[in-house]
Amino acid sequence: MFAVRILPLLASVSLTYALFPNGYNNPGLPPRPLLPVVPAPDSLASNAFRLSNLDEEHPPLNATYYFDQYIDHNVPTLGTFKQRYWVSWEFYEPGGPMILSTPGESNAEGQTDPLTIYTINGQIAQQQKGATIVIEHRFYGLSNPYPDLSVASFKYHTIDQAINDLAFFAKSVILPFPGGDKVSPAYAPWVLIGGSYAGALTAFTLRQYPDVFWAGYASSAVVQGIVDFWQYFEPVRQFMPRNCSNDVQRVIAHWDEIIDSGNETALNELKALFGMSGVVHTDDVVNELTSPLYTWQSLNLTSGGGAFYDFCDVLEVNNGISSPEYGWGLGHALAAWANYSKSKLSSCIDDCLSTYNTSQPYWTSTAVNNWVRSWSWTVCTEMGFFQVSAPYGQPTLVSRLLNATYYERKCQQMFPEAFPRPPVPNVDATNKAYGGYYLRAERLFTATGLRDPWRDATVSADGIHIESTPEQPIVESDGFHCSDLETANGLADPTVLNVQTQALGYVKEWLRNWKAPGANITSTNEF
Repeated sequence: MFAVRILPLLASVSLTYALFPNGYNNPGLPPRPLLPVVPAPDSLASNAFRLSNLDEEHPPLNATYYFDQYIDHNVPTLGTFKQRYWVSWEFYEPGGPMILSTPGESNAEGQTDPLTIYTINGQIAQQQKGATIVIEHRFYGLSNPYPDLSVASFKYHTIDQAINDLAFFAKSVILPFPGGDKVSPAYAPWVLIGGSYAGALTAFTLRQYPDVFWAGYASSAVVQGIVDFWQYFEPVRQFMPRNCSNDVQRVIAHWDEIIDSGNETALNELKALFGMSGVVHTDDVVNELTSPLYTWQSLNLTSGGGAFYDFCDVLEVNNGISSPEYGWGLGHALAAWANYSKSKLSSCIDDCLSTYNTSQPYWTSTAVNNWVRSWSWTVCTEMGFFQVSAPYGQPTLVSRLLNATYYERKCQQMFPEAFPRPPVPNVDATNKAYGGYYLRAERLFTATGLRDPWRDATVSADGIHIESTPEQPIVESDGFHCSDLETANGLADPTVLNVQTQALGYVKEWLRNWKAPGANITSTNEF
């Protein structure tokens, strides 16, 4: 399979929707398990990013290449499609490893950070004299087997096909640098790195293809499919400021009390107080109340705050004075949150938050480069991850009205051809196929952050107690979601630096033991 280089893309096909007043691009959309993007320069030749090992022939980081990928790995005769990838050989020396990653459920264009020393990928490449590669996941961006995101096309949008994409790429690609035709697993070790959903893909692929990928690094890897994923909010509740947590729980309990009372007058007054009189369905109303909590996922150890803490300040700072640990109580918190909500939703009518109006393009468009639709298919069929309220008897930050039924209905609305009735994602089959919490793979480094809202879908979930071993180390930092992938976080937090240092050590040792299986040579990589 030959790599064909083209000039950096000036424009791409995209699908956009009107931005709703709550800041989302779509109504009622929870966050996906996506690794954060680290800004990096587009050009290796810029004065701000001069690199020592490059000659003048090295292209800019955003130079795009194409690989002929099978549409269906079970039926190769069906043909191929063009899968995009990007590559850097800044640190590469013959015999060095190939460091491959995918951003997972997003358009990969512009996500060149894993090619650089700003991430653990580049740190490993520098240490081991390897090349870094980013490949776009099928059915995201412009890497599409078919020119639409229809249910018929999604027959080939499965975790299994994505795993096979990574393996076939490693075995077949000819990379665009000298010696790039001698980098398959028969000649060089391959290291697969991923975070979040892509971290789960990394773990699944190491398990399925130990003969292709010699080592892997899975950060915040959501390996366990879960339908009722109420645990998403537990790290938020546990690690957010205690006063803010207490008052959020009070306000939500008040909403649930009014809803359960059946008093329509009181409910309408409460909706009006929060600026949502025009929103017909109460489950959409309480779903909007979760939006400030979702901003926790975007926090990192170098941000110094963010929208989440701005929200807590609204609730807990009164006339310049912060509340005690107990919080200010329901009266102040309710009024403060209501004013905050009204300022965000001043012109909101039903369509801005409704998940029932299926005439919107959000539900009907099958145009490519729409991560919402592509990720929804995976959620609705294989992974679940419906971010719902805690079970009764457990403290909850979100309304009890938010349950799996709310999200399953949206699956049917988006894919009516596939689901005549609301589907229950087949997470049991996914967990059985790939191991879930109990996945075992050799030379797989797994890292998680204590404050990661996705932690309970990883091997570091509370109550799971998976043993860390030299062949499958499990290490946890004090970080957030995928904090250990960004090398700047290691400078900000010693626990993240510890994770990164351990990872570099394990990868170095594992690569020292690699032997080329098909070329009658052994690795010369002693770096």
